[in-house]
Amino acid sequence: MPDTPAPAADNDTDTTPASPARRAIRSFVLRAGRMGTGQQRALDELGPRFVLPFTPTPLDAAAAFGRTAPLVLEIGFGMGAATAQIASERPDTDFLGVEVHTPGVGALLKRIGEMGLTNLRIVQHDAVQVLEQMIAPASLAGVHVFFPDPWHKKKHHKRRLIQPPLVALLASRLAPGGVLHCATDWQPYAEQMLEVLSAEPLLENTADGYAPRPGYRPLTKFEARGLKLGHGVWDLVFNRTSAPNP
Repeated sequence: MPDTPAPAADNDTDTTPASPARRAIRSFVLRAGRMGTGQQRALDELGPRFVLPFTPTPLDAAAAFGRTAPLVLEIGFGMGAATAQIASERPDTDFLGVEVHTPGVGALLKRIGEMGLTNLRIVQHDAVQVLEQMIAPASLAGVHVFFPDPWHKKKHHKRRLIQPPLVALLASRLAPGGVLHCATDWQPYAEQMLEVLSAEPLLENTADGYAPRPGYRPLTKFEARGLKLGHGVWDLVFNRTSAPNP
């Protein structure tokens, strides 16, 4: 989630439609980034505890967090400000952030240390592989996808993260009643998200179209500035149904 003006979140995405049973090309575009000394220190000191290695086997969340609690996965947390705030305000829920960019991982680890968070873990890996291989079906209480790269140009729309194959995969990993929450500040992408999410038979919209921003999603600095300038932000909140919608 961006805290500085940018057309997209720090979770750049590059997903090509594919069968949910087959891994898409990638869920990101890897970019170089500068590591601050605080981020590097957090990575060195806190990484061994809070960064989970990618494994091609289902995650034992109880072992990873040291307890049994609802688990929410976030794809692409950027620099982690909103992720840390959400985790701090929901101590009874565990959060698993998936991010490929090392500066963002270091920044979130720094926040974890400063805020004393114990209910947050990170996997630095492609989110598609994490979902397919580390997350068991019907095991998540929620999924957050906040401000993914909108890929403005029409020829790049195929790179957008929210596409039918990935949405089907996300829905399969949610437990019945689990929540898939997406947000974007790019209206054409919001319209595509609404169309794609509404077409998934395992998901049901909680609103008549776009949802009000849930109280647990904090307003980022970038978002607040945009709203003051009259820019829109669209939240989409869907529930996993117990059976496919007719």
